[in-house]
Amino acid sequence: MGAGTVILDGGMGRELQRRGAPFRQPEWSALALSEAPQAVEAVHAAYIESGANVITSNSYAVVPFHIGEERFAAEGKALAALAGELARRAVDAAGKPVRVAGSLPPLFGSYRPDLFDAARVTELLTPLVNGLAPHVDLWLAETQSSIIEARAIHAGLPKDGKPFWLSFTLKDEDTDEVPRLRSGEPVAEAAAVAAELGVETLLFNCSQPEVIGAAIDAARETFERLGVKIHIGAYANAFPPQPKEATANDGLDPLRDDLDPPGYLQWAADWQKRGASHLGGCCGIGPEHIAVLAQKLV
Repeated sequence: MGAGTVILDGGMGRELQRRGAPFRQPEWSALALSEAPQAVEAVHAAYIESGANVITSNSYAVVPFHIGEERFAAEGKALAALAGELARRAVDAAGKPVRVAGSLPPLFGSYRPDLFDAARVTELLTPLVNGLAPHVDLWLAETQSSIIEARAIHAGLPKDGKPFWLSFTLKDEDTDEVPRLRSGEPVAEAAAVAAELGVETLLFNCSQPEVIGAAIDAARETFERLGVKIHIGAYANAFPPQPKEATANDGLDPLRDDLDPPGYLQWAADWQKRGASHLGGCCGIGPEHIAVLAQKLV
């Protein structure tokens, strides 16, 4: 049990699909923003009802990788603004002290540090930030595969005083004894950079639960060595291992049967014991999982 535990929400895309909302690849969760915004708001409301203290804007797929270059250029800022507005509306309707995290996704594709293009960061990040800014309480750069992209996103944030949360995705196939980002960079190195950037919370997401515990250990040990107080968190996905050539928008990955709410709780409880105070779920982890975390871990 953790009195200071913060419960995050779960995945958006798979929950939209499960509810019958418009959903297809490559648009992923962005499709419902324009075709069924009420469904997005309903998913946010379900997570709040389940006990989430923080919900994340549905802006993850508002990048050219998912919606195409032309649509992003024409509608990127407006879609990001709508994503922020829907999250804020759900919080206001619930009347609970829930914070909205502005999702800043991998700008060039999930799990693909090789696609990072420093020359385009400002072009892609600015519409997202400007659209989300009026509606969010904190910035969450999530599913980051490399240190260089995390640095680039941090550099592009406004000096608005809002907390910066950073979440890395971990290598979960062909692993060795050292926990690593999908870029191959050690988690300990990434944690040291997080401390340098002044992050409030460092998280690990969109990876198999099996690799997260060691990453939490590496981050905790790094922060202790540096003498810094930074929250640690985790929100795993329910996918099998994702290979290096994964493109994240060419089909739907299967979900693991063992990661039902009781099964996922066992992992989250272990992360809490290792020092994680912020716990939620990513792809395939739904409101029923979050309800169990909120009941058992707070």
